[in-house]
Amino acid sequence: MKNRLISDIGGLPEGPLDLSEHEPTMTERRIDAMMMLLRAKPRSFWASDENRRTIESLEPETYKKAEYYEKWVLAMKELLIEKAILTEAEIESKLKEVRSRMEPS
Repeated sequence: MKNRLISDIGGLPEGPLDLSEHEPTMTERRIDAMMMLLRAKPRSFWASDENRRTIESLEPETYKKAEYYEKWVLAMKELLIEKAILTEAEIESKLKEVRSRMEPS
């Protein structure tokens, strides 16, 4: 039997899909904008197939629990590290800084 990628659910009982349209949230719009900027020329840090590979390489539990744009963020982080554009320490440092600004005074 062929091993399936986590995203290959064809024929499996995964339940109903929500195909309804919704207005993107501000967070979703920002994530989309980041992806467009990181993939646009002159940067072109990665291609669509690299992004898809990274998303499909997520741990199965993470893949199943993560929302659509959350998968994009996880893929962006992994690709930024993989391509040596940023280190994990740089990303974590920036996240810590942002989180501290969000804490109530």
